[in-house]
Amino acid sequence: MDTHRIIIQFNVTQETRTARLTVLIDPRKKAVFERLCAEEDAVPSQVVRRLLRRYIEERLGKPWSPEDVPLPKRKPARRAGSKSRRTRSR
Repeated sequence: MDTHRIIIQFNVTQETRTARLTVLIDPRKKAVFERLCAEEDAVPSQVVRRLLRRYIEERLGKPWSPEDVPLPKRKPARRAGSKSRRTRSR
């Protein structure tokens, strides 16, 4: 019996996934979204990343590549218990 092995190799750069995006949505919409994600065996964050990629590519008019855009500089972390430096003006 002849067996054939097909090897598919993708040269895809792993994206950095350290930024957080918080979105407030209607609880009913969230429930439907989570159910639909489960039906396609995907977690909501996967689907949101896919939607973001499609939106970016649609707006840019070209495929998204993380190498095309430099990472934004990280803000220094605030110390616990530190107060804002902004002062109130009266």
